[in-house]
Amino acid sequence: MSTILDPHISLGEVKLKVSQLDRSIRFYEEVVGLKVLAHDEEKRSAAFTADGKHTLLILEEVPNAVVPQRRSHAGLYHFALLLPDRPSLSLALRNLIQTGIHIGQADHLVSEALYIADPDNNGIEIYADRPRSEWKRDAGGNYVMATDPLNIESLLAASEGLEWSGLPQGTVIGHIHLHVGDLRSSRAFYEGKLGFDVVGDYAQMSAVFVSAGGYHHHIGMNIWAGVGAVLPPANTVGLSYYTIVFPTTSSREAWLAHLRSEGVQATALGNAYVIQDPSGITIHAAVKAD
Repeated sequence: MSTILDPHISLGEVKLKVSQLDRSIRFYEEVVGLKVLAHDEEKRSAAFTADGKHTLLILEEVPNAVVPQRRSHAGLYHFALLLPDRPSLSLALRNLIQTGIHIGQADHLVSEALYIADPDNNGIEIYADRPRSEWKRDAGGNYVMATDPLNIESLLAASEGLEWSGLPQGTVIGHIHLHVGDLRSSRAFYEGKLGFDVVGDYAQMSAVFVSAGGYHHHIGMNIWAGVGAVLPPANTVGLSYYTIVFPTTSSREAWLAHLRSEGVQATALGNAYVIQDPSGITIHAAVKAD
């Protein structure tokens, strides 16, 4: 296990660029089940929460926005909202069915997952983990995962008699999955420089999963947008940045010192430090707030 990265890191806020903020606000409230924490009409931005306190998602409307085809450039494949338990996922599924949105689904063995896209084709996973005691690794140390069909009847039965009131407290950003331009250099960066552990080297899928603290994955990387995929122009909808959250200031400082020794530039921005991965994807490094 890596000694570079604190094993207790988590993922924090994700910022997306959208084409029509008001439409996206309705979507993330009514379909996804998040709540608006702040709305800045002048800056055309909104922040969303599940617990009324911590920001999970920021949306910013970009002028003359371009909405590309999915899997056409480096950047976001999906960001993933981790729910605290199976009944919560069941309620989310009931709400998604009621909205009529197209729902993808998969039993990943380590988790049960639902997949949707927002009005700008930003991918979203809503999922619940199975207990860690049920996660298995193969001889190479990779977590054994699958894309089996969900048992929908069993999942729906988990919320019998319960009422949907949006995503519950305890909902967090569980992981993020990225389109990258080169899998080898991306793996070398996230593992060798940032200090993540490789927990899934899925060559048959052209994907690599990395995590800290033994999680099944905090970050997924794939080349499904094509080898050599690059970031789109700045006015394209999609990922602006995602956030790695450190448990303490000292753990972030030790990590930043390692990055400097590896020649990775980190620029201060407010309370965060900003770095770019080999595909140009922006990462914020923050410290956990109370």
